[in-house]
Amino acid sequence: MTEKTITIISNRKHVAISISNILYIIMNKRNIEVHINSGEKYSARVPLGELEKELGDGFIRVSRSCLIAAKAIHDIQKKIELVNGERLSFPPRSKRKIIEQLSSKRKKIISGFITEDVPKTLEEFHRHYRTFDFIPFAFTDIEMVFNDERHAADWIFRYGNEALAKIEGVPLKKMIGKTFGSIFPDMDSKWLRIYERAALYGETLEIIDYSPEIDKYLKIICFPTFKGHCGCILFDISEIKYTQTGLDSEKALMLYFGIEPSENDSTE
Repeated sequence: MTEKTITIISNRKHVAISISNILYIIMNKRNIEVHINSGEKYSARVPLGELEKELGDGFIRVSRSCLIAAKAIHDIQKKIELVNGERLSFPPRSKRKIIEQLSSKRKKIISGFITEDVPKTLEEFHRHYRTFDFIPFAFTDIEMVFNDERHAADWIFRYGNEALAKIEGVPLKKMIGKTFGSIFPDMDSKWLRIYERAALYGETLEIIDYSPEIDKYLKIICFPTFKGHCGCILFDISEIKYTQTGLDSEKALMLYFGIEPSENDSTE
């Protein structure tokens, strides 16, 4: 299936942007700014209404100057919270209309998760991931659960290995097929936005944070698997030892944290 794109002129260059990667588009004075899930943004002089027609029905006009992808919206309160953590303002009088549009558009997105390649039973999931049964790190495939408003509200463990049971402190038989919220009623919602982003935008993401549910500091790498699902590799940070072999590994670490190495950082 061909990826749908829009083409704009930004910094005097023609730039093709995948529509599926766009978070939102906002007017900034006379220009538009296209924000994509990688964190980049592109500025161009294009009428917002003209661009809206090109984008299709997956976007919501939340104000005269802002278009947001329906799948990029995590929640709507006093501001619109996106899956990447950004918060955007909108006219309070438009809240009900935006919520109605979001519900309709997200319903269509979620219905598209039902595909032939997704395992139908827990046994089929286990057969699919059987090579992960004995790996020495925790792995799980989770299915996102959406509430009546089509916001991500929880997730279901569809597969997990024994290393996952160890790190979570819960036997697999009490975890697989169950929602996280039913196992840990005081779940921290911060995980939802990350997993939702991986499942809907197809991103590979890493989160290093404290899990109050199991009282551990975790490093989690999540990535898309099936539609509406994501796979998660979990590490207990207390069990990870970092070793540095030289300036090359120092450079790699700087790039890992988004720091551009200077020209003086030469290799040995």
